[in-house]
Amino acid sequence: MEGTGSDSALLGGATSTPSGRGGVASLLAPSTMLMPAAGRGEASRARFDRRVIVVALTLFSVLMAFSARYGFHRDELYFLDSARHLQASYVDQPVFTPLIARLSLALFGLSLVGLHLWAALAGFGTVILGGLLARELGGGQRAQLMAAIGVATMPALLAADHLTGPTAFDVLAWSGLALIAVRIGRTGDPRWWLAGGAVVGLGLTNKHSIAFLALALIIGTVLSGGWRLMCNRWFVAGAVLASVFTIPDLVWQAGHGWATVTMTRNLNVENGGAGRIANFVVGQVIMASLALVPVWATGVRFLWRSGRPAWKGLAWAYALLLVFFALTTGSKIYYLLGAYVYLLAAGAVALEGWLAVGHRLRKLLAATALTTVAAVPLVLPVLPADDIGWTYGVNQALAESVGWPGFVGTVAAAWHGLPAATRARSVLIAQNYGEAGAINELGHSSGLPVVFGDQNSGWWWMPAGMRPDAVVAIAPGPGDVTGFRGYLLGFFSSVRTLATVANDAGLHNQEWGGHIYLCTGLRHSWPSVWQALRHYG
Repeated sequence: MEGTGSDSALLGGATSTPSGRGGVASLLAPSTMLMPAAGRGEASRARFDRRVIVVALTLFSVLMAFSARYGFHRDELYFLDSARHLQASYVDQPVFTPLIARLSLALFGLSLVGLHLWAALAGFGTVILGGLLARELGGGQRAQLMAAIGVATMPALLAADHLTGPTAFDVLAWSGLALIAVRIGRTGDPRWWLAGGAVVGLGLTNKHSIAFLALALIIGTVLSGGWRLMCNRWFVAGAVLASVFTIPDLVWQAGHGWATVTMTRNLNVENGGAGRIANFVVGQVIMASLALVPVWATGVRFLWRSGRPAWKGLAWAYALLLVFFALTTGSKIYYLLGAYVYLLAAGAVALEGWLAVGHRLRKLLAATALTTVAAVPLVLPVLPADDIGWTYGVNQALAESVGWPGFVGTVAAAWHGLPAATRARSVLIAQNYGEAGAINELGHSSGLPVVFGDQNSGWWWMPAGMRPDAVVAIAPGPGDVTGFRGYLLGFFSSVRTLATVANDAGLHNQEWGGHIYLCTGLRHSWPSVWQALRHYG
């Protein structure tokens, strides 16, 4: 048989060697290799392949190698700002990521590398869970290694785990819940629901989307005939445990007018429409490496045909959430990113025998490497900052990590150019949380006062007793400059331009072409003006 010996040596002597033939099209053809082995016990499972750890360490090393490139992303600046205003929850996310940012500040100070460490660790853990998922699904060492490589080379995961934010930890939580569901489906042991409740609960302190996965998994399992798996005290205990974690968030939301609900509605309006739905659906193709689309598609089939309700429930969950997120969030294509971890693992298990034939595995890995390398300039800061303008239409995160020191310098020059008497009766406000975070985190040495953002949680941080007579307002980029100045004139009799924002790299990001205004002559009381300026999105 062509090349079988060399592949066996490469993969540590994996023994599954069916004689199937055919090209890539055969990956999706009906085959017994798509069916999991029934009744596997603990003793019959393959050993955990320690090369999965090597793959995870490789991803961690790559992420850390690029961790100091460019600068803080606008969201990271906001999380750092939030870390200095710790509270039970926030308008746009629960408390977990600000807590991580607070820990990072305590350990490393205001360090780009220190902050990015946490996302890289999340990436490491996600790859490990990918390998464990393959093992739990009945895969041998070849499948575990393929699953780990597939997860580690996902362009969307590289983008998410380069930045410290809720998405990096959300994908980790989704993968952990999927692993528990697979184990329950394999063993029938309901005690694992308690661990599932802990994972969902911790996930809910980070981002609400894991609740959708949990609900879709329950619905899918019931539809697959697995309702008995949830008719026990362990499932109830897990649900109660998950609910306990949400209490601080719910109390905060109730005291702040259910701000997250309002923000979500605003985002749905902004991102809705038939064109955005199509964008979401098509965007799923680029979550994993293009070469691995047949693998995760096979994973859907594998889970669907597994004969195990909890496993089939994961296939149902993917389908249900694909429709739900497409209809409610439009262009937020990364919302399903966590599902591809378990789908890649399932596909690797289903195709383990197929990959043992000839040089198929090597060819697939080569194709995976090529397609991932081609995507790297879009998701990691590998190019000089002044050469990434073309990436902005695909991934705005790179360009929004550039230019913040210059932005702060422009604001500082405008502020210090004002007469001392004007500064004494003025307050700095920023139209978005990234600008506010940049000034508050990077502007200490520039002698700037605290800036208050009128977006999301930043709006709540202005002291109730503050009564400025003038405002130095920082406007967004060129798309809204004229409208924003007119908007300000609804609150002030005079709006004078002090400066225009640019950056040394020439990147036309959100700040490029924005203006800094001096606003005087309040038309209404300051509390009513500040109330009107609040916006969630």
